[in-house]
Amino acid sequence: MQRRERTRQLIELGGLLVKADLIALTEDDRAVIFGFLLEVAAALRSERREQVLTLARRRGKRGFAETAKSSARGN
Repeated sequence: MQRRERTRQLIELGGLLVKADLIALTEDDRAVIFGFLLEVAAALRSERREQVLTLARRRGKRGFAETAKSSARGN
C-alpha cells in the first residue's frame, strides 16, 4: 500500500470513530477506545466470529443510513 493510500485509509478510519461518537463518549480516552478495539478483535478470533460480524454489519449499515438521513435533512 502506498503512503498516500495508507494516509487516506487512516483518516477514514479515524472518521469512523468520530461518526460513532466514540471520541466524545469516552472523553477522548485512547486507552478506553483501544480497549474496545481489542475486545472486538478478541471476539473476531473466537467461535462467535460470524455472529459478531453479522451484528456489526447490520448496526453499521443502519448507522450509515441514519447519518445519510440526517445529512439530507441538514442536521
